[in-house]
Amino acid sequence: AFTKERARIFRDAGLSGLGVSIDGPAIVHDKLRGNLGSFRAAVQALDNAREAGLVLSANSQINRLNAHLLKETAATLQSHGVQAWQVQLTGPMGRAADHPEWILEPWRVVEVIDTLAEIQKAAIDAFDGNGVCFNIVPNNNIGYFGPHEQLLRSRPGGNEAHWRGCLAGIYVMGIESDGTVKACPTLPTASYAGGNVRELSLETLWAESKEIRFSRDRGLDELWGHCKTCYYADVCRAGCSWTVHTTLGKRGNNPFCYHRVVQLRKKGIREKLVHRERAPNMPYDHGRFDLVEEPWPAEDASGSS
Repeated sequence: AFTKERARIFRDAGLSGLGVSIDGPAIVHDKLRGNLGSFRAAVQALDNAREAGLVLSANSQINRLNAHLLKETAATLQSHGVQAWQVQLTGPMGRAADHPEWILEPWRVVEVIDTLAEIQKAAIDAFDGNGVCFNIVPNNNIGYFGPHEQLLRSRPGGNEAHWRGCLAGIYVMGIESDGTVKACPTLPTASYAGGNVRELSLETLWAESKEIRFSRDRGLDELWGHCKTCYYADVCRAGCSWTVHTTLGKRGNNPFCYHRVVQLRKKGIREKLVHRERAPNMPYDHGRFDLVEEPWPAEDASGSS
């Protein structure tokens, strides 16, 4: 447990901030984490870190169990002194690979992002100039190119920003405990292992491994489905590579996209996931879904965003 004593020890050793994962109220968080009491321990860690003077951030995964609880979750985090809240969609890997019923349907990303934008706007409006404004930080699989793109990608009061495409192997890389190197630590190892630092230098792997270089080398020809003809294809490149690969089995076609959902809704269509394969029970494993189009319910299809 991150006790008061440990918080002070880490602070005195030079630690300036702490990030804690909180996925909603206790009943939801504990179910997702598979550990009764996990929520209570996480909140206590925040309080102990705050008392020690550390800067607080929190991380939350978003799925069918908690998508309707975002405002409640944000309020809880703010009440415990969290300054930055990183959010991302739950991907079908790890525990979630065995729970396809947790994975958010693609068409619900509009609802999620609209709600996050409401929370961010309210935080900016309530900020009195003292301290730091509560900041929502969307991770790589929250997007893309909807009306709230700059609001959510930009730090309050900072320079405007927007999604620039998957940065795996461009600005980031991951090294596993056995020395395996990947372009991003979340990518499934079986498909993206680019070598091992025990056998080749990191410099060589970075420069020569095709598994690590894929984001630098790929063109638009790898895109398929709706992403292939999208207006934002050149910059977006189908969003988060990890999310798409662990859902559909390969990169290049991302249904978890605000712009895409809105464009399809204009045609009276939405996409849903159909679970086809179970995860093989290996590290970094994932199952596979098929993407199926269905009519958008008439009472909802007229909405605009």
